[in-house]
Amino acid sequence: MSETRVHLSKTEPAAYQALDAFARTVGDICAANGIDDRLKEIVMIHSSQLNGCSYCTRLHVDRALKAGIDTDTLMQIATWRESNVFSDREEAALELAEAFTFISEDGISDEVYNRVGGVFTEKEYAALSWACISINAFNRVVIAGRYPVPPRAPQAQA
Repeated sequence: MSETRVHLSKTEPAAYQALDAFARTVGDICAANGIDDRLKEIVMIHSSQLNGCSYCTRLHVDRALKAGIDTDTLMQIATWRESNVFSDREEAALELAEAFTFISEDGISDEVYNRVGGVFTEKEYAALSWACISINAFNRVVIAGRYPVPPRAPQAQA
């Protein structure tokens, strides 16, 4: 994928800055409503994996490591249903992330909504939903522009 594409964040920086401000607001909402960095980063990674966004996956893996998520847990996000390393809250959040990522297929089904709503409060559900919306928007910007994954600094290698 060496083809050069329009770099949306450089071509129209005001829109990208608004998206970045939105993401910061979503982070504040998550923190205010009981969604810790561990849970938020698991959602961000999984959505980015599902969308095939290696740039965002890298970014959020690095943030997850800083949030204290161990590499074994990180390696099992893609296979969370079989791994048995995630809490009920984390599994519900991962399921919600999948529903939002593939929202055009089935929307948020009643089954998913009820299961996730049985684990999270209304405020937590809303915060996680906004996190899913935010990362999916970023994934689309990055994938459309084919943003290259920056090389890792030697100290950041896992």
